Amino acid sequence: MNLMMMILLTTTIPLILITFNHLAPKTNPDMEKLSPYECGFSPLENARLPLSIQFFLIAIFFLLFDLEIALLLPIPWALNTSMTATMWMLLLIFLLTLGLAYEWNQGALDWTK
Repeated sequence: MNLMMMILLTTTIPLILITFNHLAPKTNPDMEKLSPYECGFSPLENARLPLSIQFFLIAIFFLLFDLEIALLLPIPWALNTSMTATMWMLLLIFLLTLGLAYEWNQGALDWTK
């Protein structure tokens, strides 16, 4: 009975959605909605516009701290098992904090230059 109910549900729900899609009124989007959008830049202008290096720097910072979070996620489990994992965690946090302080001191995080 459960198998038949699942087969019935997996066929009727998509059929209902497909018929609703065909019965819904058609929209007429304007040309602005149909034009391609490339991160705030007009696709019809020159593709060789200079881009600030700070955008790339922020992207690298994001990837670095995203990686940090991925490496620090298993810490609660590692704290229960070994002291070596705790030392590696503290070393990683210390190095990342040292690097962030260095970048901050060098002015890499200031947007108003």
